Amino acid sequence: MEHNLTWTATLVIENWIDYVLVAAILWLAWSSLTAADIFKGVVLFIAFGLMMALVWVRLEAPDIALAEAAIGTGLTGALLLDAVRHFNQPPERGVHAGEEVPVESQDE
Repeated sequence: MEHNLTWTATLVIENWIDYVLVAAILWLAWSSLTAADIFKGVVLFIAFGLMMALVWVRLEAPDIALAEAAIGTGLTGALLLDAVRHFNQPPERGVHAGEEVPVESQDE
């Protein structure tokens, strides 16, 4: 009887971990999509990728978990953070889209 009780308790704990992971994934996904600040949205997206890697570990797919952590979180997160950095910088002086370029007259 004790063996069955231990197995049942382990199953309940494993289910509880899965429920927490699902709730965290849903919250992170919704929060990253509805974030008012773009930097906050990117950071939440990176956290979402890390949680997805944990989900893949729970599903016993370590190869996909490593790919998710490296590509989905690491590489994509770094590129998105760099894009946010460029997005928040003031434009450099020079010709930009929509500006008229003065034509120099050549008098000979």
